[in-house]
Amino acid sequence: MSNPGTRGTVLVMGAGDAIGSAIVRKFATAGYTVCAARRNGDKLGDLVQEIGSAGGQAHGFSCDARDEDQVTALFQQIETEIGPLDCVVFNVGANVPMRILDTDSRKFRKIWEMACFGGFLTGREAARHMVERERGTILFTGATASVRGGAGFAAFASAKHGLRALAQSMARELGPKNIHVAHIVIDAAVDTAWIAENHPKYEELKANDGVVEPDDLAESYLMLHEQKRNCWTFELDVRPWVERW
Repeated sequence: MSNPGTRGTVLVMGAGDAIGSAIVRKFATAGYTVCAARRNGDKLGDLVQEIGSAGGQAHGFSCDARDEDQVTALFQQIETEIGPLDCVVFNVGANVPMRILDTDSRKFRKIWEMACFGGFLTGREAARHMVERERGTILFTGATASVRGGAGFAAFASAKHGLRALAQSMARELGPKNIHVAHIVIDAAVDTAWIAENHPKYEELKANDGVVEPDDLAESYLMLHEQKRNCWTFELDVRPWVERW
């Protein structure tokens, strides 16, 4: 670890087993105190222990990003007990393929709550604390569906389009207050257990650098946070060299 825990505090909302955990590890390795949150926080034990054993500082939390009271309480706890948040990452996934005829209102609402409403709650709470300090970074994880609605992804695409619009509005409002808001479009399959088991060309793509490696992807999040404010990036498109646009 490089000078662990001295560079600021970072929250990753949606610290799942792939992208989220990779982002947590990347910031911890760079010397930040990391706070990992997911709906089932008991699943974060190994990640927190791994980072601690390597000399870093990590904390795990249970939080349902769709629940306003839980999100508000989480931010207050971190700000009070750990430190002022310098960077907040919203990385909650909701990629559920579903034909429009099979999409009932409950499923649509749940996907929207996870991918869009949760982003609003997380982004708003981050802004509330950062505006007072006139500094900070808020990063939102997007997807191909953020810019292009595919067949069978109506609910997911509408939520991701909404999250991107939220990020755009926040960037324009908060940028002049010295708060960097950015949106990362992941336009490809990410190397996860689900992709390995279900993608018909996984082995071929993996051997040819055709899937996004979570650890490599996490470098982009760290880079965005550490950008100089005279050249902030709002939107970053990430895809392997073989991915079609």
